[in-house]
Amino acid sequence: MTGPLAGVRILDLSSVVSGPLAASHLADQGAAVIKVEPLGGDISRRSRQKISENGQFSAMFVSINRGKRSIALDLKNPDALKIVRMLAEKADVVLQNFRPGTMERLGLGEESLRASNQRLIYVSINGVGDAGPYVKKRIYDPMIQALSGLADIQSHPETQRPQMIRTILADKTTSIFAAQAITAALYAREKTGLGQHIRISLLDTMVGYLWPEGMMQYTVPSQEKTAMSTNAGPDLVFETKDGFITVGTISDSEWQGFCKATDRSDLLTDERFSTAERRSLNQITRIQMMGEILKTRSREEWLERLDQEDVPCAPVLRRHEIVENPQIIANKLLEEIEQPSVGKVRQARPAAQFSQTPAAIRGPAPRLGEHTEEILQELGYSTEAITDLKGRSVVANQAS
Repeated sequence: MTGPLAGVRILDLSSVVSGPLAASHLADQGAAVIKVEPLGGDISRRSRQKISENGQFSAMFVSINRGKRSIALDLKNPDALKIVRMLAEKADVVLQNFRPGTMERLGLGEESLRASNQRLIYVSINGVGDAGPYVKKRIYDPMIQALSGLADIQSHPETQRPQMIRTILADKTTSIFAAQAITAALYAREKTGLGQHIRISLLDTMVGYLWPEGMMQYTVPSQEKTAMSTNAGPDLVFETKDGFITVGTISDSEWQGFCKATDRSDLLTDERFSTAERRSLNQITRIQMMGEILKTRSREEWLERLDQEDVPCAPVLRRHEIVENPQIIANKLLEEIEQPSVGKVRQARPAAQFSQTPAAIRGPAPRLGEHTEEILQELGYSTEAITDLKGRSVVANQAS
């Protein structure tokens, strides 16, 4: 069976992570995605953790570009821009994450492409938006973590030094928001017949993403100074004799279960912890005390005891433990696919599972310009014309 987006054609002009990963989500759901790359390839092909001898693939590139076709073009050449415009005429979605103004300078802005495709959904992803004092900045994920408040939320509880999340959270979160917005626009087009321009920035995404609990103290304008900071206490990672676990004790029943599991019935009568509100007010003392208790047994012993009392708990897995974790295995979450010039690669399957139109990994990531000839032939270019374009380096000469 085909995916829910079968028949949708996406022209992916984006690079690095936010745009390519959004397009990859949609490819998993059945969309046909053509990735347009410069002749030297998307920079993410050469990022950390290279996995092919010819330099074609990094681990990250494989994971965020699977299931796509690649055409490599020199966008400084008018003939290459003509090819992009021809592809856009046939596309349902054009996705780009250049800095504001770049696409317009290339003659590939929303108005220009819409002139020949009124149903087009044009998607612009950028760092901080289209206006304002930071709009000309070169933006990467750490800048958004800094500007959105995420680094402050992660501040060290004692020194209050801001800290970064050690993954590109803003880029990956924006990819999900963008994919959702694209499917919403496709649905709206089915009802109205109209395409539209979707603008989404990493900054807007992360402020909205963090707001529900990360910015709770700023929800009511008059209560900023009296509300408790979200990062006032220590985190919920507890050391055991042989590893780390996390434990939740929000409700009365969970706290009572924790006290029973740890043989600390004396804490049940401690007034500091007698209600959820008091446990919150005394959270630093409570969590530090829990930490001392949990150091006394092994990880598995505590998990078994806590599970018996229905206390929320889980092992804090090291990355090498994830692959063999029984819940990961039970979910059939990891799949192996054949990646040309690399061999077998491990990938996480699409998270959303559709009963009638299943999402699936549709294939490996493409080699640079792998489908250039195929795509040009679909546009009507003759063998002679393609040879001419290759000879003038308008398109990639060959996929290596």
